Amino acid sequence: MEPYPLLFEPILKPKVWGGRSLAALGKKLPPKIPIGESWEIADLPRSVADGQSVIANGEWEGQTLRQAMASHHEEIMGDADTSAEGGFPLLIKYLDAGENLSVQVHPDAEYAARHPEAHVKSEAWVVISAEPGSVIYKGVKPDVTAEEFAEHIRTDQVVDDLIAVPVKAGDWHYLPSGTCHALGAGIVVAEIQTPSDTTFRVYDWGRKEAPGTVASRELHIEQALECIDFGRQTQEKPSKPARSIEASGVRTTELVTTEFFHIERVDALSMARFRVVTSGRPEVWMMISGAGRIQAQNGPAIDLHPGTTALIPAGLGDEWMAMLARSAWMLRVKLSSPLKGMIA
Repeated sequence: MEPYPLLFEPILKPKVWGGRSLAALGKKLPPKIPIGESWEIADLPRSVADGQSVIANGEWEGQTLRQAMASHHEEIMGDADTSAEGGFPLLIKYLDAGENLSVQVHPDAEYAARHPEAHVKSEAWVVISAEPGSVIYKGVKPDVTAEEFAEHIRTDQVVDDLIAVPVKAGDWHYLPSGTCHALGAGIVVAEIQTPSDTTFRVYDWGRKEAPGTVASRELHIEQALECIDFGRQTQEKPSKPARSIEASGVRTTELVTTEFFHIERVDALSMARFRVVTSGRPEVWMMISGAGRIQAQNGPAIDLHPGTTALIPAGLGDEWMAMLARSAWMLRVKLSSPLKGMIA
């Protein structure tokens, strides 16, 4: 059969630091439970609980993304690489920080090579909303040594060692592996990352595992200290766009370019209509604000509303068109190549 844009059932993740803001992105939240993450597209190993997205539309409805890729690999992936264990090479999420996330770090390739159970994770945040005064923590101050940082973990002074960066809606930040970081309270972000959930916590704000419990959440101080890049010069502001192009009623702005993925922001300057072109690799579209539609000529239509995430298969026919209402905007995520060696 001909490929078509794929929608997925969101995988909602309760978190002690979560909130209720993902309802504004169309997520049906269970009552009285803080939801920290909505996994929009996930294809992790079966050993990861609730780590595989299920298709929610069309003829492949009910299949996991992994199952659809097994039977329709070329149509979905084109010439793009999968992860080393055969999965989709990105993990796409929304995060709602009702409280500060733990101060954490993800392993880089050097650490992962020495520890097969750990996996590389580089990520980018695009800020959807932020309460006044909100900050993210991005990197360790350049004058802080590893020995000082370790001592400050023990004396509960580690936050003073971090670079606090004020954020507002529309900002974006890349957090390569080895960057010590935390998402601050009052912020909702779209997160695009390599498909790994390996996280080492160094500080958790004195938080407990769950309300009413006495056990603190597990820290991984020894592993984190081995992973943190203390020499990295971290930018205190989002990177400036490399370029911005206007065509077919939309402005496309390049936000993040990495060896793993590219992120663009697409803004509708008027009622916009343009052909969907994938260039032989799948894309991920995340509708952030406003309304849109993807439609085949004389065929089915897929409505786009805030919170809709669509996987555009590499083999999508050229009869598909996209329409965006004036002032709507979305994120367009493209795969870099190659993506070999990425595992979850």
